[in-house]
Amino acid sequence: MYQISTLPNGLRVATEQLPGMESATVAVTVDVGARFEREVEGGISHLLEHMAFKGTKRRTALQIAQEMDMVGGNMNAYTSLENTVYYVRVLKDDVALAVNMLADILQNSTFDEQELARERDVILQEIAMHFDTPDDLVFDYFSETAYPDQPLGRSILGKPERVSAFTRDDLAQYMGAHYRTPHMIVTAAGNVNHEAFLKLAGDHFSQLSSTKHEAPMQALYKGGDKRVKRKLEQLHLMLGFEGVSFLDPDYYAWQVLSTLLGGGMSSRLFQEVREKRGLAYTVQSFTSGYEDTGVLGIYAATAENKGPEMLPVVCDEVMKLQLGADGQELKRAKNQIKASLLMTRESSSGIAEWIGRHVLCYGRYKPASEIVALIDAVNEDDILRVSKTLAANANRMTLTALGPQKGLPKYDAVVKRLVI
Repeated sequence: MYQISTLPNGLRVATEQLPGMESATVAVTVDVGARFEREVEGGISHLLEHMAFKGTKRRTALQIAQEMDMVGGNMNAYTSLENTVYYVRVLKDDVALAVNMLADILQNSTFDEQELARERDVILQEIAMHFDTPDDLVFDYFSETAYPDQPLGRSILGKPERVSAFTRDDLAQYMGAHYRTPHMIVTAAGNVNHEAFLKLAGDHFSQLSSTKHEAPMQALYKGGDKRVKRKLEQLHLMLGFEGVSFLDPDYYAWQVLSTLLGGGMSSRLFQEVREKRGLAYTVQSFTSGYEDTGVLGIYAATAENKGPEMLPVVCDEVMKLQLGADGQELKRAKNQIKASLLMTRESSSGIAEWIGRHVLCYGRYKPASEIVALIDAVNEDDILRVSKTLAANANRMTLTALGPQKGLPKYDAVVKRLVI
């Protein structure tokens, strides 16, 4: 059973009780991520998330780890472009500790200088590793080309020189500016009682400001061409188009379109590019939806001598979307999305995080049945409509390439193949 309440300080508290479970996940979702950063703050959201576990006024970093291990709990966090999530999974009798721990790290972190120096080094290694991982790096190039000169196009990790310069005062000021009750929600899923959990949250999350922070910079999709030559075994390619926000009525139609294009082994791209022609080992498509924009992207990794042949084939499959999709193909794509969605609900962590994202994104919790109904409602006319929108945006497509690129078609030639 799902319930939500609001504390006097404006902090929302939501639970989904699953009585048969022996455990529960407690999560705090914050409506701030990398796209809220000014240019001089690039990477600070991610660094702040790392530093939250490195000591508070009450606990050292070692004590935080020891207390979690003592109850067999699991504590972690992650940063995205629009959210930061902290979560703890524990046995049902240790929910109070989970709430206490999360409240402590989000209100009383000291950002010790020695811990900060160590964690900066850890993140610098992470950035270096990211640079050495071309299938990740090409996504960064894709984002900065689709959304140039704006936070949405910058890497969540930040630049090494900026990360190296952050001080404890920078972290404290950024947390104080953004970690505020109108932009946070505390959630729990599992064997929890709502009223008891509400009291715990009220007792522990009392130090947060109740004023609102500034909205992030409005996104502006531009698209373009970026090619980086490196001596690699494979060419990593990304092709993308402006899509829609997760608030758009056609959001699920775009998801279905992407899935039938390149979302599984029976998808058009996988069958044509890999199975029939052997042009790539990896080829897939995806959608990313944000509050005010979105993209549909295609990623492929191939040998240098296959790139010139593969890219036109990918373009042709995109253009064929305007011919529509048959009922069976549509059914397969929708069933893939629904299965992935419902499998997320197999864990208390998935549910707790899902509730947090929904309330911050939509202002309310959307149950699985509602989302499944929206997916089921996507029909052949919807696919035709969004595919024509995609084609209309092709003259502003995003193309990024990383690796050896001999003979790869020029940007204008690729656009010409996509424009009606």
